[in-house]
Amino acid sequence: MARLYADEHFPRIVSELLRTMGHDVLTVQEAGNANLGIPDPEVLAFAVNNNRAVLTINRYDFIRLHRLQTDHDGIIVCTDDLDRNRLATRINEAISNEEDLRGKLIRVVRPSR
Repeated sequence: MARLYADEHFPRIVSELLRTMGHDVLTVQEAGNANLGIPDPEVLAFAVNNNRAVLTINRYDFIRLHRLQTDHDGIIVCTDDLDRNRLATRINEAISNEEDLRGKLIRVVRPSR
């Protein structure tokens, strides 16, 4: 399963649900990096230094970062979904199909209504 780093605005309950699915999820809060105003490039650098893919709902900034720096352990950008179980399931499905997340940008989009 995947080693993930959930950024500051990523829903905590989704991180917990992903853990029940077997993923190793470290949150910004658990890493002691919460409420510090850490810029996105430094969030990505922390993930890279810890061999983790970034998990975020901050899509536009991290898509831009991916275009600038493809040497990372993966970036998973998600459309926020208030159905947290569905979001966790869609993330799990998207990354479970990947042999290796390194250098990849994975998009998880909320289904249309």
